[in-house]
Amino acid sequence: MGAAESFEKKVKGLKDYIALATVTSKNYQKTNLEIVKHLTQQGIPGVYVTLNKPYQTMNELFGRKRIDAKLIIFIDAVTKTVGGNIKKTRNCLYIGNPENLSDISLAMDQAVRALGNKEKFLFFDSLSTLLIYNKVNTVARFIHFISGKMRIWRVKGIIISLQKDKDEELIDELSQFCDVMIKF
Repeated sequence: MGAAESFEKKVKGLKDYIALATVTSKNYQKTNLEIVKHLTQQGIPGVYVTLNKPYQTMNELFGRKRIDAKLIIFIDAVTKTVGGNIKKTRNCLYIGNPENLSDISLAMDQAVRALGNKEKFLFFDSLSTLLIYNKVNTVARFIHFISGKMRIWRVKGIIISLQKDKDEELIDELSQFCDVMIKF
């Protein structure tokens, strides 16, 4: 069973939800792309928070995988951090770096509101990357805050984390804020 099928099986019957998905590093990119493709094929627009790869790279990947990037507003916390070229674009908000959680939160709020009141998703691509830049308790508080916002925004929320033993305690703590836990 592929990632999209596993994902759909876990969220079946839920209109709005927060799913915390743990994935192996080997399957990380493939799983992310399959889930986003599954949602966009249903015509659901969304926000993709990228903490690992610049917007330009993600946009090209989406194109190769035939994912309709016109349905997505990207929040890029990578390009500025690595000194990449920032070209103003209609569907990407560039923020400083994954350490600046308030900028991430404000950009997510702005992007979700831009999608209107229809069905939408928010895909957060990596809890593990946040832990490189922030302390565990700071990330836990941030995810608690964001999960509350996701419920107010009435989105299909997907938070991805790599499966790492050192993150297990955080994952256990965060599971109480989520509706669904998925292991890929």
